[in-house]
Amino acid sequence: MASQRELSDFLTAIERRAFKQAMFAVRNEESALDIVQDAMMKLAEKYGDHPPTELPMLFQRILQNTIRDFYRRSKVRSLWTSLFSSFSHSDDEDYDPLETISGESGSYSPQTPDDQLQQTQLLAIIEKEIESLPARQREAFLLRYWEDMDVAETASAMGCSEGSVKTHCSRANHSLAAALKVRGITL
Repeated sequence: MASQRELSDFLTAIERRAFKQAMFAVRNEESALDIVQDAMMKLAEKYGDHPPTELPMLFQRILQNTIRDFYRRSKVRSLWTSLFSSFSHSDDEDYDPLETISGESGSYSPQTPDDQLQQTQLLAIIEKEIESLPARQREAFLLRYWEDMDVAETASAMGCSEGSVKTHCSRANHSLAAALKVRGITL
């Protein structure tokens, strides 16, 4: 059973990556923050007494379900809003995805300003291409390669078969590779 400290440490460690996942999914900073907060609260309230080894899988499943709930609510709100012709659409596009990127300990840190600029530009391009992936491919890609889950864990978190996860990841990899190659980027 996870102690309060273990749960707190887990949530602290996962919050930045969870926010990025939510941002890729909903493309709105405030909504992404709300989604991550809701997912963390659900984990703490309902599953805080589970062993620490189960927390990553539980959290990913809760996060993905919270994102789906957000879309369901948005769809209903959108329907009613359009029915009553109250189009109060606020496109606050000041969000810069690079502001949320910070190096983790042990990661590559550019030494010169030129290296920093190149890394920043490369990350912006990669993020833009990840955002353009279809939702299921993006979800599978992020869970497998950013969250470092295996195929079975990803399938469980996404609520699909392992074969579907492999297909989504393969398509995402091919799409990203092709998009980056068009831009002259090889990793």
